Amino acid sequence: MRTYAIGDIHGRLELLLRAHERIARDDAARGGASQVVHVGDLLDRGPDSRGVVDYLMRGQAEGRPWIVLKGNHDRFLPRFAAQPGWIDPGLTSGRHWLDHTTLGAAETLASYGVEVGDHARTHAAVLRAVPQAQLDWLEALPLWHLIPQALFVHAGIRPGIDLARQTAQDLVWIRKGFLDHAGDHGVLVVHGHTVVDRVTHFGNRLAVDTGAAYGGPLSVVVFDETGLHLLAEDGREPIVPPQGCGRAAIAQA
Repeated sequence: MRTYAIGDIHGRLELLLRAHERIARDDAARGGASQVVHVGDLLDRGPDSRGVVDYLMRGQAEGRPWIVLKGNHDRFLPRFAAQPGWIDPGLTSGRHWLDHTTLGAAETLASYGVEVGDHARTHAAVLRAVPQAQLDWLEALPLWHLIPQALFVHAGIRPGIDLARQTAQDLVWIRKGFLDHAGDHGVLVVHGHTVVDRVTHFGNRLAVDTGAAYGGPLSVVVFDETGLHLLAEDGREPIVPPQGCGRAAIAQA
């Protein structure tokens, strides 16, 4: 099956719609029968987090073959609704989602018509404004998706640990220990979470978050029998592993 993967969205619905348009054109030209994997961080920073969730939920309900993975930012809203005092242990500052000026809580809540105030009032407003079905959907998002060519995950994996034993915290937050690991993971790991200037193949991993949250593009890659490509507006561009990377990782590309 042809598989497309989309990087971190962060509330940029207009970019997501354009990415799906590119995918639809490319897929139709090759006979269809594909799946689309979204690597997480649907929410925060961009202007229309609610629109992104609405669009993806509706597509799945209509039977579209869309895999939507959970990113670290996708935990904040449903956890706040269920446990208003919860602070994500991945936040080194130890501060609450609402108290950060850079995490994007204000933008996400504004897309639901909620203005950030004190925690109690904001929590009450969230319970009124955010559909429970969306909170449940976000909370239940899977953490990874595996195909023969690649493992898709939001942040990365802990090297040397079986997939079944990976922790949710690592899968949505890891950087140190994964980004600096040069060894073969046994499969190419496709991830977002850490912004790169352009989609980059590191031999054992493929970074696809190109900074849509900060004005960058929302990148799409495609795996099929012809290999691995970046899906640009004007067509496919081959993605080539760096010279000298591990044999197994190259084979998975």
